[in-house]
Amino acid sequence: MMADIKVDMAQRDQQQHVIVEAPEMEKQEVKPQKTKRVASLDIFRGLTVALMVLVDDAGGEWPMIGHAPWNGCNLADFVMPFFLFIVGMAIALALKKIPEKLVAIRKVILRTLKLLFWGLLLQGGYFHDLDKLKYGVDMNRIRWCGILQRIALAYLVVAMVEITTRQAQPKELSTRWFSIFKIYYLQWVIGASVLLVYLATLYATYVPDWHFVVQNPDSVDFGKTLTVTCNVRGNLDPPCNAVGYIDRQVLGINHMYSRPAWKRSKACTKNSPYEGPFRDDAPSWCLAPFEPEGILSSISAILSTIVGVHFGHVLIHMKDHTCRLLHWVVMGVALLVLGIILHFTDAIPLNKQLYTFSYVCVTSGAAALVFSAFYILVDILNLKYVFLPLEWIGMNAMLVYVMAASGIFAGFINGWYYEDPHNTLIYWIKKHIFIGVWHSTRVGTLLYVIFAEILFWAIVAGLLHRFGIYWKL
Repeated sequence: MMADIKVDMAQRDQQQHVIVEAPEMEKQEVKPQKTKRVASLDIFRGLTVALMVLVDDAGGEWPMIGHAPWNGCNLADFVMPFFLFIVGMAIALALKKIPEKLVAIRKVILRTLKLLFWGLLLQGGYFHDLDKLKYGVDMNRIRWCGILQRIALAYLVVAMVEITTRQAQPKELSTRWFSIFKIYYLQWVIGASVLLVYLATLYATYVPDWHFVVQNPDSVDFGKTLTVTCNVRGNLDPPCNAVGYIDRQVLGINHMYSRPAWKRSKACTKNSPYEGPFRDDAPSWCLAPFEPEGILSSISAILSTIVGVHFGHVLIHMKDHTCRLLHWVVMGVALLVLGIILHFTDAIPLNKQLYTFSYVCVTSGAAALVFSAFYILVDILNLKYVFLPLEWIGMNAMLVYVMAASGIFAGFINGWYYEDPHNTLIYWIKKHIFIGVWHSTRVGTLLYVIFAEILFWAIVAGLLHRFGIYWKL
């Protein structure tokens, strides 16, 4: 998974003015008051960014925390849905403070463009092989999709829906369970429509045979044109699904991700789930690109953000901790159970790269329960200081994403070396302080990521927070 926010860091600065207030009082105009932040949301955001750094930089040595090669759900597969869930909550909280529709639309469009710009810059292929000090991208092979691009799409769609469908809110919310759904029923109708479009396209699209040219110079098949046989409809296997077919037709195969997780599948590599040499009988599609943040899967990803918006609405309208938690936990457990049933009955498999409905349910349910746990510990029991490093990261998530998760800071430091590009400060610290001490590449790499990357950037973010410095979009 490339370094990805993930989160709508774009909403960070607005969310700070938003929290949970009493319903709108009088109709007279009142100056916005600076209110306490939702600390649990900051901490959840910080945890998600930290997880991204962990799985990106340690996942090679610990494949059980990296992305599942195809079906299944490992730790890394929770990162993107967690970000989208947080983006949804931030949308509900931030837009509540912008009553003017045109002003809100302008802000949403501007932030969407910023996310797209940073997404193309960081994951389009301009920065690559930072260890080898290489950069630059052939526009014939730029990667159009990525983590921030998916977040931008989900943010734009859901924020526009929030702006255009919101209505005058009632002063008091009925205690009945479905009252909150009734207020925002149009959003759920749109969510259901998104799901129907996704499922209809996924299962009804005919996928013909296709071919590609091997671009990996290390492969014995470099430069050859290989053919993948499909001629099927409704197939969810790696080579013949509608998600990949649409991306090949719209984006172009040269603009897709060249190192998909499926290369670590049992059908492809001898050392699955580790990376390694391909099997002698590996099918041709093992050498092909695939876009894990593609068009159809990103449409499905909008659902994760819609669930997050709903949780934000609960936070705004329900004033009692117990009512909020009851709603969140029940909905989280229901989503989790539904997703697990769909997967284990072979109805719809858990699959991050296809962003299947079962995957939406499991990851959204998990996000709901994790956030609820943080809400209890931080906003109710006031154990905020236990999670300060995560809160600091969450308040400066864009900075940590760019510098740590995308490897820009490490690439900059590696640019200063002595005689050989591997004689750098980062290599020395990793080799002698972590790997050398533990006499284990796996353990040393894990500890290096935890202490020299995550904790280091938590401290940096904490210092910046101390001086009121934030990277805002």
